[in-house]
Amino acid sequence: MSGIPDPRWLLLIHQIPPKPSYLRVKVGRRLQGLGAVAVKNSVYVLPRSDQALEDFQWVRREIVDGGGDASVCEARFVEGLSDADVETSFSTARDRDYGALAQEARRLQASLGRRKRPGGGDKGPAALALARLRKRLADLTAIDFFRAPGRETVDGLLAAVEAALRPAEEAKNIAPVASADVRGRTWVTRTGVQVDRIASAWLIRRFIDPEAAFKFVQGHDYVAGSGELRFDMFEADFTHEGDRCTFEVLLERFGLRDPGLRHLGEIVHDIDLKDAKFARPEAHGLDGLILGIAMRHQNDEARIEQGGAVFEALHAFFKRKR
Repeated sequence: MSGIPDPRWLLLIHQIPPKPSYLRVKVGRRLQGLGAVAVKNSVYVLPRSDQALEDFQWVRREIVDGGGDASVCEARFVEGLSDADVETSFSTARDRDYGALAQEARRLQASLGRRKRPGGGDKGPAALALARLRKRLADLTAIDFFRAPGRETVDGLLAAVEAALRPAEEAKNIAPVASADVRGRTWVTRTGVQVDRIASAWLIRRFIDPEAAFKFVQGHDYVAGSGELRFDMFEADFTHEGDRCTFEVLLERFGLRDPGLRHLGEIVHDIDLKDAKFARPEAHGLDGLILGIAMRHQNDEARIEQGGAVFEALHAFFKRKR
C-alpha cells in the first residue's frame, strides 16, 4: 500500500523447550552479543538491516535445531510501543554495558596510581588490560545502534589510562603548536560526537583554525591522510594527556590563555572524565544540555553547530563575568 513507510525493525519470536537447559542460556548469550533487546517475553528486536536479518536467521536455526520454534519478521510499531521507546531500550541496554566497562576502567586507572609508588610494579599488565578493554569497547560500539551517551565516559577513561601509560619523557617532549601551522586542515574525530569533541570542534574553529573542516570516522584505528589532523581519538595528534581532556590539551598546546576558555576547560573536564576535579556547578546542567542536543541530532555536523552555539554563549558569559 502506497504511503506506508518501510518497516524499521526485525523481530525474532521464539519458543525454547525446557530441555536441554543450556539451549536457553546459549541463545540468550547469542542475542546479547548481537545487541538485540527484548520487547516482550521471547520477542527480540534489532534495527532492520541485511546483517541483522542474517544474524537472526542463524539464531533461529540454532533454536530449531535444538527442538524449539522461532520466526523472523519485519515490523513497524503502530500502537503501544513507539520507535522512540524501542530506541530508548537499546540505549539503556548499551549504557548498562558502558557503565560496567567504565567501572573496570576506573579500577585500572586506580591501579596505575598505585604503580607510581616505589615498588609499585611495571605497567605491562596494565597495557594488556587496556587492550582488552579497548577490544570490549569496540565490540560494544558495533552494537550501539543509537549512540548511547555512556560511551563518551568510557572513551574518556580509556584515553586517560593511555596517557598515564605513555612514558614521561614522551609527554614532556610534546611541543607547542602555532595556529598558523594548522590553518585550513581537515580535523578528524570519531562519529557520535559528545561533549569533549563538540567543545573541541568549537574551540578549533573559533580560536585555532577558522577554516577547519571536520571528518567523522568509525573506530579508533583511522590513519590520517594528507592535510588531516586527528583529535580525541586513540593516538591522535590532539587527545587526552595525563588527566586532561582533549579540550584542555588543545588549550595548552596552542597556548590559549583566555580565562573564559579556562573556565570552559574545567567544566568540560568534569563532564568528560567525571572525576569532579574542579567541582564546577555548571557541569551537570551543561551535560544535560549537550545530551539533549545529541538525542535530537544523529548528524555530527548538526551536533557541532548547535553545541558550538552553547559554548559560544558560555564563553561570552565568562568574559562578561570577568
